[in-house]
Amino acid sequence: MNKIEALKLEQDGLDVRGAIARYAREGWEAITEDDVQRLKWYGLFLRNPTPGFFMIRVRIPNGRTTAEQVRTLANIATQYGNGSIDLTTRQQVQLRHIRIESVPAIFEAMDAVGLTSLQTGMDNIRNVMGCPLAGLNPSELIDASPLAQAFTEHFVGNRAFTNLPRKFNVVITGCPDNCVHAETQDLALVPATRQCDKTDEVGFNVLVGGKLGSGGYRIASPLDVFLRPDEVVEVCAAIVLLYRDHGNRELRTQNRLAFLIDEWGEARFRDELETRLKRSLMRAGMDARKLGKNDHAGVFRQKQPGLNYVGLKVAVGRITGEDLLFVAELADRYGTGDIRISPAQTLIVPNIPDRRIGSLVEEPLLRSLPYNASEVFKGLVSCVGNDYCNLAVIETKSRALEVAQQLEQSLTGVKPITMHWSGCPAGCGNHLVADIGLLGKRAKVNGEVVEAVDVFVGGRTGPDPKPALKILEDVPCNKLASVLEGLVPYHTRAKLHKTGRGKAVSRPQVEVSQNS
Repeated sequence: MNKIEALKLEQDGLDVRGAIARYAREGWEAITEDDVQRLKWYGLFLRNPTPGFFMIRVRIPNGRTTAEQVRTLANIATQYGNGSIDLTTRQQVQLRHIRIESVPAIFEAMDAVGLTSLQTGMDNIRNVMGCPLAGLNPSELIDASPLAQAFTEHFVGNRAFTNLPRKFNVVITGCPDNCVHAETQDLALVPATRQCDKTDEVGFNVLVGGKLGSGGYRIASPLDVFLRPDEVVEVCAAIVLLYRDHGNRELRTQNRLAFLIDEWGEARFRDELETRLKRSLMRAGMDARKLGKNDHAGVFRQKQPGLNYVGLKVAVGRITGEDLLFVAELADRYGTGDIRISPAQTLIVPNIPDRRIGSLVEEPLLRSLPYNASEVFKGLVSCVGNDYCNLAVIETKSRALEVAQQLEQSLTGVKPITMHWSGCPAGCGNHLVADIGLLGKRAKVNGEVVEAVDVFVGGRTGPDPKPALKILEDVPCNKLASVLEGLVPYHTRAKLHKTGRGKAVSRPQVEVSQNS
């Protein structure tokens, strides 16, 4: 039995809540080694690069939040942290440089506005993702955000779901625009139609076993199942519990759902699922997604007449508490107080009347959080990097900004492009599904060890998913901009994503990253 399974057997992660107040009195040095792990059940992460300080990961189902909640997060970051907030590729928020002494007050403030960090780390179902424009997108097939919220309410705090073999990532989306990287998820529900009793029904096809991580991009497998909306919570829960009961608990490098799917095959997994449900499931319908990708950044019309949304690009996902307060103010002043977080690290302010758009885009804040970012910056995404994450081997965010600024100055007429940075093979920056993916590493150049990257191209999710192809290795970060200057102008998605370019990675290899 591995170490993590032993500590879970000794005590459920939820039971550490009673110790948090005591540790807040006694200080972080009093926290036992096992409880350092258990605190992750409450979204509390003691990071090696910042001894004595915690990161708090806040759950934001479907990326939907409010001005009131955002103000609370901004005030927490300013009052108790270092004033810095990160938007993640899972549509959630990370607060940094938090002392354990402040945690009880922070949890109280979050509870007051309906926020929680519960089960955002370790062997739990992580933040349930969905299209950030759910309910607003003119092209969506179905607003899936109530289902993402209902499933979240079903498992958060429910001990049936607090002891999985490893983390479990979920997407539920009715958007045809491929904005949530469905094929990278353990479980993904994507929009589909199916003819039932001579009428077309709208629902979801089910994909299982996707992952990124150091084993590469394991593309989620179609389960050949179609779900009506009223089946979603029950079937999603059953899939997770099937994984809970049969997933590998010995080697933490081989215990994601992907490995169980590879061991059983999709047909057996579906049969076992139907046995657990005690009923048959409908076979898959027609995938309603488009081949293209839309990150929903910019100014666009909603499906509600006379209303618009504005997607503000947060460069590499890091924003100050002060700027976040301004975003909340703009959401209240121009919209309805609704704010959305996209996986592309964009903040979306919806429900802006036609007559107010002109005034909003002239606001001073939009100079630093642009709605009309250049193509280089609009598609720029970065993981946290080694300033806060002990797994990362390079500092990604500052490197990403520096390279993007150089490219913006030296290049013109850049076509739409996504450029994703990951600081280590765990792949939190989703580099393997980007037009250009950059994987941080250390490399020896002229006898000196320097920060470098491997360069990948052509990764994507959607109806025709492809793994990225590595084309360059050990490129020093201080030379990267000049290298990309020779690649970006000649980039076209049609060529980078050429159908048949190679076979998708179908079996995960070794995944060395630990839960974070």
